[in-house]
Amino acid sequence: MDHAVSVRAAKEHEVALVLGFIRELAEFEHLAHEVVATEEKLRQALFGARPVAEVVFGCVDHEPVGFALYFYSFSTFLGRPGLYLEDLFVRPAERGHGVGRCLLAWLARTALERGWGRLEGAVLDWNAAAIGFYRKLGAELKEEWKTCRLTGAALEALAARD
Repeated sequence: MDHAVSVRAAKEHEVALVLGFIRELAEFEHLAHEVVATEEKLRQALFGARPVAEVVFGCVDHEPVGFALYFYSFSTFLGRPGLYLEDLFVRPAERGHGVGRCLLAWLARTALERGWGRLEGAVLDWNAAAIGFYRKLGAELKEEWKTCRLTGAALEALAARD
């Protein structure tokens, strides 16, 4: 049976749904213990006075079954902004309908329409299915790059230094 796959922007009244998808993703990635986001934090980040990220839903027959959360980055080498995909998740039971591919195609069009030079994100090294998915779409995996992250006490300690 064919299913209609579509992408649409999240609306402010759907912040709870966004947080639900974030929690589902975190559970899938075995990182549920790291989720401290709240609806209010997400509301401010996505729909506040200065939004810093955007969310779109991947839908099957108009029902959200996945999401992508992204924000703009900047490439000094290109001298242009880029789209950084923070999260892409489709519920496991809904995979195989083309929702993930549809979300990424929508993001690619959005980047190009905005005059941005790239679309990039990260994938966990153990997620062979996601790595294969991105490679199939033509993504180049930058194996030589490592993510460096400062949070919590380390971030605060660095900020306190002269």
